[in-house]
Amino acid sequence: MKAAPRLNTPLQDISRALTPGHPSWPGDPEFVLHPRARMAAGDSVNTGELGLSTHTGTHVDAPWHYADHAEKLDAVPLSRYVGRCRVIRVQGVGQPARVGPEALEGLPEQLPPRVLLHTGQPAHWDAFPEDFTALHPDLIAELGRRGVTLIGTDSPSVDPLTSKTLDAHAACFAAGILILEGLNLSSVPDGEYDLMCLPMPLAGGPDAAGNDIGVDGAPARAVLLPAGTLAALEPTELETAALAGLGE
Repeated sequence: MKAAPRLNTPLQDISRALTPGHPSWPGDPEFVLHPRARMAAGDSVNTGELGLSTHTGTHVDAPWHYADHAEKLDAVPLSRYVGRCRVIRVQGVGQPARVGPEALEGLPEQLPPRVLLHTGQPAHWDAFPEDFTALHPDLIAELGRRGVTLIGTDSPSVDPLTSKTLDAHAACFAAGILILEGLNLSSVPDGEYDLMCLPMPLAGGPDAAGNDIGVDGAPARAVLLPAGTLAALEPTELETAALAGLGE
């Protein structure tokens, strides 16, 4: 049997560390990590109890989060979150600040399927960043025209904090673009990379009362590799399914 290829390339973690007190979107459940069993207290293992929102820290939005008849998270193929991407440093204009299509001036007409927008958020949030940079719907439409199928941002949302119409979310849905929010791009230079973003495997279904529980999003671990790393692998049959769609 041929040995499976080994990935020796360093990974650049672009996920936000979920430290104690990590802020949540206003009104969402607080992030908590409580100690449970402790070997120092006589237990056989150390364990903890985790509580959080589906939109805590670095997370993906399933289309069902903003469109009631759209795909829930467990219906979105993992391959949509894995493959070539481009990191672009951008600036917003106006109040609230939004990034418009002018941010793409000088960039190729055809972009990688995944674009990550670095708006200048720091690596760590001591408090929730209410004054963050959102995205203009015209930017999203232009990214879709250039072949983009996933937009990531270091802001906590693609829409402003006070938005009730969620115009940027709606523009993503209209263009068939997935959303990845809350990235840590503070030390990432502009350029092309390979993205691996794996959301928590939350799956919906009926609860004890028979009510359908849908999953609208999930925290995710996202890392960058040098561009071309994933395509250079020679996957085994078992890896083929997991790596399917890297050329999308």
